[in-house]
Amino acid sequence: MLESLIERIRNRGTTGTADDERLIPLAAATLLMEVAWADQDIDEEELAVIRVALSEQFGLADLEIAEIISESKTQQVESVGLYRFTRTLVDAWDEPARFELVVKLWQLALVDTRLDRFEEHMIRKIAELLYVSHHRFIEAKQRARGTGYRDA
Repeated sequence: MLESLIERIRNRGTTGTADDERLIPLAAATLLMEVAWADQDIDEEELAVIRVALSEQFGLADLEIAEIISESKTQQVESVGLYRFTRTLVDAWDEPARFELVVKLWQLALVDTRLDRFEEHMIRKIAELLYVSHHRFIEAKQRARGTGYRDA
């Protein structure tokens, strides 16, 4: 089933089926994985943040989250760009929802003891592709810092 979802993201085809609704969490998970991998290391703490983000945002069961994370790891490794994932979210979400994803990206980057410059660069790139303004990008970073995650 995930193979067909991936193929739809690749082709940007939409059929209006219930499966198309799974494209959105897969696209979000892949972007989260991009940020987690930006420093060339994904630890269990980062995976836990990704699981929570997917659970809160989409109300998915643990098994669904595990499948989506597994597939998003593959997509992240095989991907040659972010556009198809960000385009899926731009088409599906309004600006406040995209902003919330940028907050989650910052929370993910701030979960370890330091903010890696590659993580910040990746979040900036994703935010631009999601049409989140620079002002909102900074606001998301400040909000993520205020949620109890370690400050960089």
